Amino acid sequence: MRILVTNDDGINAPGLAVLESIAAEIAGKDGEVWTVAPAFEQSGVAHKISYTHPMMIAKLGPRRYAAEGSPADCVLAGLYDVLHGGRPDLVLSGVNRGNNAAENVMYSGTVGGALEAALQGLPAIALSQYFGPRTEDLSDPFEAAIGHGRAVVRTLLDKGLWDAGDYRLFYNVNFPPLGAEEVKGMRVTTQGYRKDTFFGVEPHISPSGRKFLWITGGPQHLPTAPGTDAHANLDGYISITPMRADLTAHDALEALKSRLEV
Repeated sequence: MRILVTNDDGINAPGLAVLESIAAEIAGKDGEVWTVAPAFEQSGVAHKISYTHPMMIAKLGPRRYAAEGSPADCVLAGLYDVLHGGRPDLVLSGVNRGNNAAENVMYSGTVGGALEAALQGLPAIALSQYFGPRTEDLSDPFEAAIGHGRAVVRTLLDKGLWDAGDYRLFYNVNFPPLGAEEVKGMRVTTQGYRKDTFFGVEPHISPSGRKFLWITGGPQHLPTAPGTDAHANLDGYISITPMRADLTAHDALEALKSRLEV
């Protein structure tokens, strides 16, 4: 099996090393793992592509490259430059440092990398490690992902739904903020919503007198509705959320037709 790996925390991120190890086990001794990851951290860039400017790419080692772009850029670079048009069997993105559940999905470069792979017609999985008070004292905060990542990917490959639709199905996986032995299992979930949790800005004045704005986030451990990703994670489960790039609000179509179509 040939696997393409990327992330949004950057080429030197510890979560990327975790994912490369998972990918190597899945690919097997006769398989290939190719890494194309951002040269610098790209958290929060979502599905951005560098459409208006070029990006430099550098080979760091065998099957290992860094590109000055987003995770989606890295997937494109991997497909059409590094692999010279060759198709991987699977694209893995992560393991992100922090959760990509609930509203975080919309901002996530990790999810953006998997989404781009799906748009390219490839099977893709985004993986993220929820952090919290119970991961702070672990020798490795990625312990849950390390202990269960291979099994989750293998289970999805063997038993997951994989289609070839125009907006192909892909998966968003979040590991709970616990040690590996505390993980209760897997749950298939919808994307949650953290009420009263929003991104904002905090102004600061630099020594030169100029104003700068820092983006601020909200609490990450607020409960979401049962059956959703963050709820499952905070209850000790790995969440597996099937996703598509189609943003159409299908539930509103018929009502709008009756109101607007003449």
